[in-house]
Amino acid sequence: MHESHPVTTQRASGDAVAIAARRIPRPQERFLAWLDRQAGAVLVLPAVLVILVLSIFPLLFSLYLSLSRFQPVAGGFRIDFVGFANYRKLLLGTEREHFLGSLGHIGVGGWMVFLLLAGLWVFLLWRSLSSGPVTSLRILGHGIVAFAGLLALWLAVRTIAASTGRPGTLVVTWVYVFGGVALQFLVGLLLATLCAQQLPGRRFFRVVFLLPMMITPVGVAYTFRMLTDTGKGPFAPVANWLGYANVSWVNDPWGARIAVMIGDLWQWTPFMFIVLLAALESQSSEPIEAAIVDGANRWQIFWHITLPQIAPVASTVILIRLIEAFKIFDMPNVLTGGGPGTATESLTLHAYVLWRSLDYGTSAAVAYSLLFVVTFVGIAYVRLMHRRLTEAL
Repeated sequence: MHESHPVTTQRASGDAVAIAARRIPRPQERFLAWLDRQAGAVLVLPAVLVILVLSIFPLLFSLYLSLSRFQPVAGGFRIDFVGFANYRKLLLGTEREHFLGSLGHIGVGGWMVFLLLAGLWVFLLWRSLSSGPVTSLRILGHGIVAFAGLLALWLAVRTIAASTGRPGTLVVTWVYVFGGVALQFLVGLLLATLCAQQLPGRRFFRVVFLLPMMITPVGVAYTFRMLTDTGKGPFAPVANWLGYANVSWVNDPWGARIAVMIGDLWQWTPFMFIVLLAALESQSSEPIEAAIVDGANRWQIFWHITLPQIAPVASTVILIRLIEAFKIFDMPNVLTGGGPGTATESLTLHAYVLWRSLDYGTSAAVAYSLLFVVTFVGIAYVRLMHRRLTEAL
């Protein structure tokens, strides 16, 4: 009886392994191998589908709707593509005064304001352009931003500073955004500076200052609606004693706009306050101690040391509030109903009014106009202010 040689046995087993390795995998094995390689994409796919369904598809559909006319018909609706007719309606048609406002003749004071703001705008753009390599693409981009900014300033001055002018929803939104955010930042910085000091009761006021953020915008709007009611509101006895009973200051266009801005200021200043307070308390104390030893006063320390240290954080929180302030809706809708007339309507409220009247195409055009404005303001702010403040530290 012959015994197998060990070398022959090893060679045979090696050949079997090689044959098994060269064996073509079954379809199920190939699928499992592909699935293993694509595991990351498969896991991310549900989140991508959710984003497509909830964000990108509505964005693209609303863009198509802004270029179309929506008409209810028997048994459903019909959408007809009309190109830029809805945007032409906003800029040149029946919605022009509602969207842009009515232009008035401005005097010497109005022209001085325009030239001052235009000069500041051109100066900021020139500094931004000269801070990097001057290329044809950067010159073109800064030129477009300069033209758009000057056009916006001209529209704002012609509708606000002129006695016969009336601002539309676009300019009214700018008033809410730039005026409101500036006030919120200044008040929030003041409160944060006070609470950062070693003052008695500062912990209590830190909590109190955050309470407005815990109330819904609708609740804040109804609260200020009661406060501005001089006939039945809590300040009615005071108004009656002063001779202003049954006289509501929201019946005046600018009084109503100021009321909306005060309500928005009361609700969103705590957001500025808490972020700026965190920035103040996290700054380095060594430069401040050195400045005190050198004899610097409080204002010099704040202006030359504290403010530059918190500038990147302050710039970021301003950018966040600028973007959010463009979407103001609850306050003018509940507090004034957009009135008197359309004096306090924002762009979002304008789009909502058109949507309720079943003019979906023009409503989508207003919404996309808001998107263009927010994008332009955000890019201009990042290029002119945010990037410079961030890189300066």
